[in-house]
Amino acid sequence: MTISLLIADDHPVVRNGLRGIFTGDPEFEVLGEASDGREAVTLVLARKPDVVLMDLRMPGTDGVAAIRALAEQSPATRVLVLTTFSDDSDVLAAIDAGATGYLLKDAPREELLRGVRAAAAGESVLSPSVAATLLGRVRAPQPEAPLSPRELEVLQLIARGATNREAAKQLFISEATVKTHLIHVYAKLGVNDRAAAVAAGYDRRLLGRS
Repeated sequence: MTISLLIADDHPVVRNGLRGIFTGDPEFEVLGEASDGREAVTLVLARKPDVVLMDLRMPGTDGVAAIRALAEQSPATRVLVLTTFSDDSDVLAAIDAGATGYLLKDAPREELLRGVRAAAAGESVLSPSVAATLLGRVRAPQPEAPLSPRELEVLQLIARGATNREAAKQLFISEATVKTHLIHVYAKLGVNDRAAAVAAGYDRRLLGRS
């Protein structure tokens, strides 16, 4: 089955290079290109690609804002961030907005192809350096770190007994994104599993008692 994609980047040279990579493989079909986040959202809603390769730092509407808009308006479309930045704030902002994965622009061709395949299948995709960033954040002590609104929504659903799949369906995000949010919840609450997270949520008064 052909995987359709859209490329969003403000640099024409980057867009041309990515188009060349994917149009050279019959498994993929490039449906269009966008130079900023607003154009990307417009094209996605019109053409319904399976995957969007999204740069983060673009003029006007940036990548994170576009990801957030697509999570609400086109939840079936997977967004794979492709950027030169891998610091904590960029990674977490993109994932919290609803990105399925995060790769760096210096990734080899085969890693890009695998990443798009995985994203199309709803799997989380992280480059090794980005995975190391997240792992370091999970291991670092984060006393009383506040949960983001989305992380709190996930915790509330888990507390009600929802599975990852059920939570994803209710929040209109991918199951992989739910798993990522849970990793952040565990790290911030200093726990290692769902039951402990729920208990800690009640202890911190993040969850209402019945």
